[in-house]
Order: sequence, then structure tokens, then C-alpha cells
Amino acid sequence: MKTFTSLALCAAAFLALPSTTFAQSTMAYPEKCKSQGMDMSKTDMSMDGMPTGEMTDYQKASMDGMKNMGMNMMQGMMKKDADVSFVCGMIAHHMGAISMSEVELKYGDNDEAKQMAQKVIEAQKKEIEEMSKWVDKEVK
Repeated sequence: MKTFTSLALCAAAFLALPSTTFAQSTMAYPEKCKSQGMDMSKTDMSMDGMPTGEMTDYQKASMDGMKNMGMNMMQGMMKKDADVSFVCGMIAHHMGAISMSEVELKYGDNDEAKQMAQKVIEAQKKEIEEMSKWVDKEVK
């Protein structure tokens, strides 16, 4: 219970952040990974006093991606089957890595870091496709 409470507080930080206009990855979180009866959009997880006005554009874009990842991971973790929970959580985690990499490509200026980001995107998309196929096949 303590772990879930800590995760909920962490997710609250991400949910409280304003959304940016940065274009996130077009990969969608599988519907079969979403938990029934858990509508995160209606969850009030505000954090008054969060200094978002002092954040740079790249920090806001990064936090927006983390917010989406956190919401999806919570959805996946609520699955009753440990295997499904793991795979759905990993899909969300990989989507977060892609989002972070996209922020690097947009805002970064170091060629080596940008090359790493591109490699992450390519590898994580491939793994998301594999895991999504597993979800389609195994989750009822």
C-alpha cells in the first residue's frame, strides 16, 4: 500500500503540470492495457506551488511526456494478471523513453546525445510493437 501511495503522489506531480504543445509520439497505449473504472482524467491530483513558470520549454515538454507515461503505467499496474501488468507497464515505460528522446531531438544541441536519442526511439518502437502484439494475443 505504501508503494502505491508513493506512486500516486509521484503521478500527482506529473498530472499537475500544464500540457505543452510539443508533439508527442504517435504510438497509442493499447486499450487492453487500460484498467476498467480507472478514469485518470477525472482524478484531482493537483500540486499547488509547483514552480512550472520557472521551467524551460524542454523541461515542460519532458514533464508532459512523464505525465502521460505515469498515467499509462498506473493503468497497466492495476491489471490483475502479473504478466499483463508487467508488459503493459513496460509499454508505458518505453513510450516515456521515446517521449524523452523526442524532446532531446527537438531541444538538444549535442550531436552524440541526439544520435543516442534516435537509437532509443528506433529500439523502443520495435519493442513496443512486439509487446503490443503480445497484449493483443494474450489479453482477453
